[in-house]
Amino acid sequence: MALRFVTAGESHGPGLTCIVEGLPAGLALEADLLNRDMARRQLGHGRGGRMKIERDRAEVTAGVRHGLTLGGPIALQIANRDYANWEERMNPWPVEATVPEVHLPRPGHADLVGTQKFGFSDVRNVLERASARETAARVAGGALARAFLRAVGVEVRSHVIQIGSVQAPDRGEPLTVADFDGVDEDPVRCLDRDASRAMVQHINVQRKANESIGGVFEVIAFGLVPGLGSHVSWEERLDGRIAAALCSIQAIKGVGLGEGFDLAGKPGSEAHDEIFWSAERGYYRETNHAGGLEGGMTNGDPLYARAAMKPLPTLTKPLRSVDIATKEPAQALRERTDSCTVPAAGVVGESMLAFVLAEAYRAKFGGDHIDDVVAAVDAYRARIDWRS
Repeated sequence: MALRFVTAGESHGPGLTCIVEGLPAGLALEADLLNRDMARRQLGHGRGGRMKIERDRAEVTAGVRHGLTLGGPIALQIANRDYANWEERMNPWPVEATVPEVHLPRPGHADLVGTQKFGFSDVRNVLERASARETAARVAGGALARAFLRAVGVEVRSHVIQIGSVQAPDRGEPLTVADFDGVDEDPVRCLDRDASRAMVQHINVQRKANESIGGVFEVIAFGLVPGLGSHVSWEERLDGRIAAALCSIQAIKGVGLGEGFDLAGKPGSEAHDEIFWSAERGYYRETNHAGGLEGGMTNGDPLYARAAMKPLPTLTKPLRSVDIATKEPAQALRERTDSCTVPAAGVVGESMLAFVLAEAYRAKFGGDHIDDVVAAVDAYRARIDWRS
């Protein structure tokens, strides 16, 4: 059973849409939980004026009845409140007013390449869809994937471990789901309070200097069974699917799984997780350098993935560019922007990881009704004597 989703919509258009296909029937959904994730995507010190306008809520328009999925495609819609200020510029239909074109592409954005690829003379035809505003639709759909994973005992969490040059220290012990209680109340969604204060200060300093700031977030999935994904073909390797999903998030430039790039500098004796067995625990590992992934498959340990986000390409003090109409030097477009969105990107990362993992569960266990899925997972756990 394939699980897939598609989003549609522009940053300042009437709204965003997400359609999710492949979830089983009978999955219980809660509107409050769905919209809680929508609100979490708007969190974080360093957000700009747009977040003062939008109060994102997802409206279910198909595929759900009385709080239960029906087994067909689920459609979600998120209104753009800011569309009221952009109705002439972004109306789907012709307007009487003359709407000036935008000719000032931003370095680091899709603007210039998009106009070249699609033959546009107006940069806005590209930047509206390329905008990270699109991730609101992903998070809405991701809430459905999270509800499915929760039904099979899986929880997904995230936290920020670096903003700009400020990095949180290694905690030195494995994280648990309980460690994330209250993380969303932190201004940068960091688990280390001292590092959080330093991150906030760094954002303030860089914002006053007209800079944008990137960073690194970590996403963790707890409660996975071993054997999701496969080693038999490249497209079924879960490592690649997770990396692709996280790199598809706007401004993400690098992904590490487990200890990721740090493993490249270690000898093999320090890089791999030795295997043990006991009558009480069955198979287990005392370390998790691999981040829960071996040979393209989950191994039952918590799955760790880190994503590196570059600074946003829209700056309050624009970089040098070229007017694509006149070919003359010019400053890049300056639109309303955020200084830092790493905390929000972590929430988007949760949604993307949840989609990949939910898809892997659907592929492995099938089932038309959620009870069928749970029964298949339980039978598999019994077959492999998985006790975690």
